[in-house]
Amino acid sequence: MIRLALAAAFVVVTSVGAFAQQKTITFSHLANPSHEAALYAIKQDIVTSDKITVEVTPLDIAALQQAIAARTFDVVEGAAMAVPRANARGLPLEIIGIGQRANEAGQGANVWVKADSGIQEPEDLRGKRVGVYTLSSAGVTLIRIALNQIWGLDVDTRNGDFTFVELPETALAAALAADNVDAAALIHAQAYEAIKSGEFRPIARTGEAMNEKFGLQTVTSVLVGYRDKLAEDPQSYREFLRMFRESVDYALANQDEVFAAVGDAEGIEPEFFHYWFNEFSSIPVYVSQNDLDAIDMLWEQSTALGVLDVPHLPAKEAVWENAIFEGQISE
Repeated sequence: MIRLALAAAFVVVTSVGAFAQQKTITFSHLANPSHEAALYAIKQDIVTSDKITVEVTPLDIAALQQAIAARTFDVVEGAAMAVPRANARGLPLEIIGIGQRANEAGQGANVWVKADSGIQEPEDLRGKRVGVYTLSSAGVTLIRIALNQIWGLDVDTRNGDFTFVELPETALAAALAADNVDAAALIHAQAYEAIKSGEFRPIARTGEAMNEKFGLQTVTSVLVGYRDKLAEDPQSYREFLRMFRESVDYALANQDEVFAAVGDAEGIEPEFFHYWFNEFSSIPVYVSQNDLDAIDMLWEQSTALGVLDVPHLPAKEAVWENAIFEGQISE
């Protein structure tokens, strides 16, 4: 009995000791059902590692911005514009991966109005109220760039052609339905419901228009880390990127399983995830040349609009040297 007890104790201590050697990477991402699907395989221990463990925390856009400044997490999903802004304040932020890349269909960034609205074209927004989520986010900035560059609208937040009404993400659809705004940039879950119900209709397909004008799939969020932490343990961060990408790949290869399970947990029908990954966006994790070009475009256009008011390097130089790339970076 004593021998058995000693043997059992040895196994427990050995197991705990091995686990203690694993580094924990803390990761905060946008609170969005699509991300729950992308991370399903990690949370269900389908994608694992003998090197690291991953702790995941979903947050809204405003909280993600605060988390970046406070260095609360090892890796944070944030707007690409957060990088030059943080660097200008002395915060050593680097892009280690891509959080969201617009789908080629470009349907995730439409501006919506009520089905019976008299607004027919983007130009009809002059003098109107447009509901948006966080103005400083890349998603809203890209919509502003499209309205300015493609439809010629003045998108200044104080004296522009229309009034921006900044609202909590979850309140946008209700505000539009109640006529508290005349148009709105709905978040993906609301856009999906609008497509199903017909209650709202799009009058500006800004993602599709941006793809056509610039020949790029826009990048709405990036994965960022801190230069000092990355330098201390680059292999753990590369392992995190591998796990995240494999988890996304698992979701796409096992859609019936993953979308049903996450849909049940989130109270959303599985078809939403099929639509999200095929029409709205993707979560590539790894970096491509398209992403570098798209970030450069975002920074240049944001600077021209006065949204980004700090110096910035080319995107290639803002990406962590150990990031994982989908293809070769052109010189």
